[in-house]
Amino acid sequence: MKPTPRELVREEILAMKAYPVPSAAGMVKLDAMENPYRLPEALREEVGRLVSTLPINRYPDPAAPELKARLREAFGIPEATAVMIGNGSDEIIHIAVQALARPGAVLLAPEPSFVMYRISAAIAGMRYVGVPLRPDFTLDPERFLAAMREVRPALVFLAYPNNPTGNLFPKEAVARIVAEAPGLVVVDEAYHVFAGRTFLDRVPANPNLMVMRTVSKLGLAGIRLGYAAAAPEWIAELDKVRPPYNVSMVTQFVAERLLARLPVLERQADAVRQERAMLAGKLRELRRVEVFPSDANFVLVRVPDADRVHAGMLARKVLVRNFNGSHPLLADCLRLTVGTPGENALMLDALAESL
Repeated sequence: MKPTPRELVREEILAMKAYPVPSAAGMVKLDAMENPYRLPEALREEVGRLVSTLPINRYPDPAAPELKARLREAFGIPEATAVMIGNGSDEIIHIAVQALARPGAVLLAPEPSFVMYRISAAIAGMRYVGVPLRPDFTLDPERFLAAMREVRPALVFLAYPNNPTGNLFPKEAVARIVAEAPGLVVVDEAYHVFAGRTFLDRVPANPNLMVMRTVSKLGLAGIRLGYAAAAPEWIAELDKVRPPYNVSMVTQFVAERLLARLPVLERQADAVRQERAMLAGKLRELRRVEVFPSDANFVLVRVPDADRVHAGMLARKVLVRNFNGSHPLLADCLRLTVGTPGENALMLDALAESL
């Protein structure tokens, strides 16, 4: 008899659950921190004409020099740094973990934070250590530094702002962690366009710092592009782990063209920031809803009986993310992505009716 997967797959993989992506068919989709705005019609047509000319029978250029030059120009990436691109920032997380997963190596991160840090560590066989945030989701710097001194992590991840809580950790605390870390510190700036804060300018002065970003939250989630900036010595080693054709030709050319029209995407991000302020204010008017501050494109709330409220919102065709049961600090918490004004109104109605 042939062996079953349960007999051959590693125990830590058997114990995991696949990353949940629920169907959004027929729903107001506000669960995945996507930009709710489509590109202007003229720009969509321009992209369509561009894609029609691409030689997709050929492999993409793995070096992607034009795209990297555009990323540097668009986002002010310092010339003293090197750049690596990935199939979304998820792949860059995997690459960093795989490269540093020596026997006994530790990945350290605050908790709760982006679940892919823990998942990537499990897949690579790397020990994961989470340091709990305070009950209000703020970072306890002394507790984090003490844990760092104790376990001596090869890799530290800090989401800035944090996901799923939405808050920015103090810049001084993050700088202390970078200065004292015995290994690589990855500052994950997936939501930088909404936060207006960055550590990118500090990379040249900090040889163990890597800043990682994605263009997904900027409105380009469908093309799957992430990038990281770090000292050339780090990128040279991480690049050995990166698959040679990991970013498609279509993604490279479309991203290069759209980032040349960055003001269009920035205006959309500004609209999201304005809606975020409106949404947070309306949420605070609801009885029994605790609203946490956010510098991202979502708002985390705590409600009575999140499972029941989430089910009620689903029944009203509004999809948000339920974090109840995922971490003790996230008990009865829902994460609400900021949508268009119309989507936000529907979400507020569904939430109020479901409470």
